[in-house]
This record gives sequence, structure tokens and C-alpha cells, in this order.
Amino acid sequence: MSEAVSRSYVYLVSMVAAISGLLFGFDIAVINGAIIYLRQEFRLTEVETEAAASSLLAGCIVGASIAGWLSDRFGRRRTLIWCAILFALSAVGAALPHTLGEFAVARFIGGLAIGAASLLAPMYIAEVAPAEIRGRLVALNQMAIVTGILLAYLINYLLSFQGPGGWRLMFAAAAVPSVAFFIALFFVPESPRWLTEAGKTEKAFHVLARVNGSERAKAELRAIEEAIADESGSLRELMQPGYRRALLLAVALAVLQQITGMNTVLFYGSMIFKEHVTGQSDSTALGANVLIGVVNLVMTLVALKFVDQHGRRPLLMISAAGMAVSQLSLGAAFLFSPPPVWMILASMLFCVASFAVGMGPCVWVLLAEMFPNRVRGRAMSIATVSLWTACFALTMTFLSLAKAVTPAGAFWLYSSMCVLTFWIVWKLTPETKGRSLEEIEKLWKAGASQSMGMR
Repeated sequence: MSEAVSRSYVYLVSMVAAISGLLFGFDIAVINGAIIYLRQEFRLTEVETEAAASSLLAGCIVGASIAGWLSDRFGRRRTLIWCAILFALSAVGAALPHTLGEFAVARFIGGLAIGAASLLAPMYIAEVAPAEIRGRLVALNQMAIVTGILLAYLINYLLSFQGPGGWRLMFAAAAVPSVAFFIALFFVPESPRWLTEAGKTEKAFHVLARVNGSERAKAELRAIEEAIADESGSLRELMQPGYRRALLLAVALAVLQQITGMNTVLFYGSMIFKEHVTGQSDSTALGANVLIGVVNLVMTLVALKFVDQHGRRPLLMISAAGMAVSQLSLGAAFLFSPPPVWMILASMLFCVASFAVGMGPCVWVLLAEMFPNRVRGRAMSIATVSLWTACFALTMTFLSLAKAVTPAGAFWLYSSMCVLTFWIVWKLTPETKGRSLEEIEKLWKAGASQSMGMR
């Protein structure tokens, strides 16, 4: 099999897995537009609004907490199939509620799917992809997420002209890609690393051969078998010195990706424009979100181009620095009365651009790379649960925090978290580009800070 055919195959498989990212992005962003109409129809208080926005994220925490165990036991692909079913059920359920409670339950179900898929899709892609393009392919999942976000913003904007009842169609629209994802999963293979661990080495070799060619597949399979044979497969292994450092770093990056404040723009952007900037209609606020979604997509494409050329660390440091400046500027905008529209929009766009070029894709790439085969599912589950817990806390507290310390104080707090992120990446995060998963594992064991270097 030619290299071109092999690359086409692995890109196709990765694109199918990344459909879950599109659904992930759509489901987390659709609330941005719908929340305006939900508040009107159900007459929600600020706390109830936070609960409506956060119900999805509560499900994400649960989904991420069990996805690692499910994927280790039943396989990555089979668990993703169940995620597709949950995505579809949530899309329909969120479009039909008559009470806030019914809406929250439907969104919680969608959160189960997002939490599981956010762990499984990058893991699956990382376990299939060749080392030299692994960062690009895992980042492809992030591109699918931002595409889903932009799609949600576009649909929200178009349906805003349908009147207050259009929010139901906003949620129902996700049912179509959910069904497509379900069908497409029956045409992709299981992860070769999971197949090897399950004793299905012949099937694993077949998948590796389609991706890398027969000769390289033999070497890859031997490396996977050696890595598995050398692992205990228990959580205790994660507490060993090298792996403990990897786990702590993964949890720190996962939490910081959220508490740097990006999702205040993704979840509450329309409310910020509608309620804090005078003279903005519902459609105008949702139109501004479309522009944010376009910038998000374009800068994610930039990240895809550079993540394997220049590495994870430089992009993360640029990203954290840019977000710190933009959050500082966004907070300063709220010192004016009324806040200048151009300053708020420019700060939001710069924040989104900075996040998309580094913190968005590179954190997911690192989480998919950092752990040994047998405990990868459990370790990523811990990191991803931490990420969704931080996201839930951010979303559930933003409106109350802005009320307590003013919007300026809230965004300046997020800016300080960006500064902390920059320091952690600069001082503590190793570079992993271009290394196989087995090489990364051996280097953690040898002592990551010395063997991998910080540059």
C-alpha cells in the first residue's frame, strides 16, 4: 500500500472520529443563542440561567469519569457508538421541554456523550495516527469542535428571525449529524493499541498495516506489545514518579484551559452583548457570535498547520500570553459607561484567536499523548473529569461572579489565570512533538524533565 493511500485512510478514520468533536462544539455553543429565549420563556433568574447553561456540563463530568473505564473494557469505537446515540436523544429531548427541569435532563444526557467523546476521540485518533502527523490529526478534533461552534452560531443567528420559539429548532438541528456519526462509526476500525491489549494482535496488525505499511506495522506492533507487557495497568502505576508528574501536569493544563475564561465568551457571549452593551438586538448579538466563530475556526486552522512543525509548547505560551492581554482589555472595557462596542468585540475576538491557536487544540493533543497504553483511558478520564469540573464551575459562577466583583473584576481574575498558565507551560511542560507514544512513555519513566527537556 502506498504512503498516499495510507495517509488518506488515517485521515478518513480521524475525520469520522472527529464528527464527535463537531457535535461537542455544537452542543456547548448552541446554548449561547438559545439562552436569551430560554430566559424569556421560562422566566429564569440568574442562578437558574447558570443552571440551564451548566446542566450539559454536569453530564460532561459524569461522562468523562466513566468513559475511560468503558473504553478500556469495551473498546474506543464501541463506546463512541453509544455516544452517538446519546447525542441524538439529547438533541430531540432539548427541543421538546416544557419546564426547566425537563430541559436540564435532556442537556445532561448530551453532556454524558460530550464528556465521553471529549476523552475518546483524541485518544482514538492518537492511537491510530503515525507519530509524525499525530499532533495535526488530534488537533483535527479541535477543528471539528470549532466548526461545530461556528455551525451552532450560524444556526442560532438564522433561527433568531423565527421569533422566541426558534430556540427549540436550534437544539433539534444536532440530531442530523448525530445519526451520521452513528452510521459512520460502523466503517472505521478499532484502535490497534486496544486490540493488542485485548489479545487481538492479528486485527491490530491489519489496522497498523493500513496506516503505516506492513514493515513499519511490524515494528509498531512490537513496540506496543513491549509497552503493554511492561505495565501493571493499575492506577497505582500513575502514582509512580514519572507518571505522577505527567498526571499532575495533565490535570493542571486541563483545569487552566477552562478557568482562563474562554467559555464565558462561548456560553454567555450573546448575553454580554445583549445586556451590557446598549442598543443591541437579539439578532445583532447572535450575529457578533458568528464573527467570533469564524475567527475561532480560522485560528484553529493555523494551529493545525504549526502544531507538528513548531511543537506544543510555543503555541501554548503564545496562546496564554494573548489571552492574558485580551481578558485584561475586556475587563477594562467595562470600566466605561456604556462599555464601547468596538473594545468588547475586539477583546473577545483576540481572546478567541489566542485560545484557538494554542490552549484549545494543544491541551487536547498533550492529554492524548502523555500516558502509557494500558492506563491511558483511566488517566485521560481523570484529566478530562478535571477539565469538565472546572468548566462547570466557571459556567455556574460567571454571572454571579460578575455581579459580585463587577464584569471587570471577573475578567481580570481570568487574566491572572492566563499568566499562571504561561508560567506552567514555560517551566514545567515538556515538548512531545514527533515522538511515538511508546517513546513518550519510556521518557516519562526515565524522568521527563531530564530526558525530554523543556525546550
